[in-house]
Amino acid sequence: MSSPIHVSRPTGSILLVELDAPPANALGLAVRAELVRILDEIATDDDTRAVVLTGRGGVFCAGDDLREAHGRAAPDALAAVENFNRLMDWVEALRVPVIAAVDGWCFGGGLELALACDIRLASDRAVFAASGVNIGLIASATRLPRLIGVARAKAHLLTGAQFGPERALADGLVAAVHPPAELLPEAFRLAEWIASRAPLAVEAVKRVVDGRSYVEEELPTLVASADHREAVAAFMAKRAALFRRG
Repeated sequence: MSSPIHVSRPTGSILLVELDAPPANALGLAVRAELVRILDEIATDDDTRAVVLTGRGGVFCAGDDLREAHGRAAPDALAAVENFNRLMDWVEALRVPVIAAVDGWCFGGGLELALACDIRLASDRAVFAASGVNIGLIASATRLPRLIGVARAKAHLLTGAQFGPERALADGLVAAVHPPAELLPEAFRLAEWIASRAPLAVEAVKRVVDGRSYVEEELPTLVASADHREAVAAFMAKRAALFRRG
């Protein structure tokens, strides 16, 4: 049986993670377990400086596997939802930046997965929905308002209505919209740019922005880092800096 998630390395410092669980790339328990395993490996891999997360088959992710959820009894159903939420927290807290390349459906838990990423790009055929209320649950009620503001978020969260990439771009949910054929190349270009920056600084910025640290806590290490000294030396010598995460 083939893996529901494919991992490849387009360049030495960028990892591509592709969901491949047809027809909707749903996050059933087995797919989640595999994603956790992959995230654990990324967390300890200093060579990886950025991750691109996407879905194969013209679908990003449609959330939980509802066929699987249909067979869960009440205690198991709650445990599965809590498991899903912990997975989203793990994606969000990953050491390196994660770019979601959203093509096709991005519904419910799929939207939550995209929101847990640091940057989102969309294809011009992407379709989004904060669809928790459509299945009697709460989804994205914390991350979506934090990202786009309460007023815009409530219009999505309270209706569960589908919306397209133009609305997602106008609301600030995604950073850019591209034709499907250009989505991954643009995501790689962005990831390569991030990977070329000072790694310790990139990781510190992510922690501060996410509220897991403070600037005052991060500055002593960054000021004393070899990467900071290399950046200053490269500037003075008018050459590109070579960062080594040190």
